[in-house]
Amino acid sequence: MTKRVLPLIALPLVLAGCVSFGAKVPPQLLRLTPVTEAPANSGVVLAKGMAVSVSFPSAPVELSNNRVPVRVGATEVAYVKDAQWIDAPSHIFRDLLAETITARTGRPTLTPRDAALTSGPRLGGRISEFGIDASGNQASVVYDATLVRSGDQVETRRFEAKAPVNGKIDESSAGAAINAAANDVAAQVADWVGR
Repeated sequence: MTKRVLPLIALPLVLAGCVSFGAKVPPQLLRLTPVTEAPANSGVVLAKGMAVSVSFPSAPVELSNNRVPVRVGATEVAYVKDAQWIDAPSHIFRDLLAETITARTGRPTLTPRDAALTSGPRLGGRISEFGIDASGNQASVVYDATLVRSGDQVETRRFEAKAPVNGKIDESSAGAAINAAANDVAAQVADWVGR
């Protein structure tokens, strides 16, 4: 009886070394870093309509993962080898937008979960580009924003920025270029929200 049970117990242990669930994580992950950060403070009581709620932008399928896309033609997309974001582009871009809006306007920002706490402006949108354009060897970030300032007044605007890739397209140069373009877009959005 024990001769039959031992192979059955050992089988899952042997198979565990052969099965892989997901891609191998690269040694380093990419993140966005804001050019300007809001200073630490002791907290404030928010006046009605002061806080801005910033939603996660929607994104096309090519941006619904942690990889860095490279447009290599009109209809072709590749991904930068060994380059991955720490989170989905829509999440890290939302966080960059929120930090930049607070730093540039002085208005606090709320997460989507806390948006019901305020009657202030609500920012949403869609990122349609957040990667590398191989033909121009540059990063490209495009954000179509929707802003509800008060009541039913809705404004829309497209923001875009490009930044050169220094050297060949790899995880380091792609990350730095996208970070620069994303910060440019975030600053444009913050200035628009703050006017």
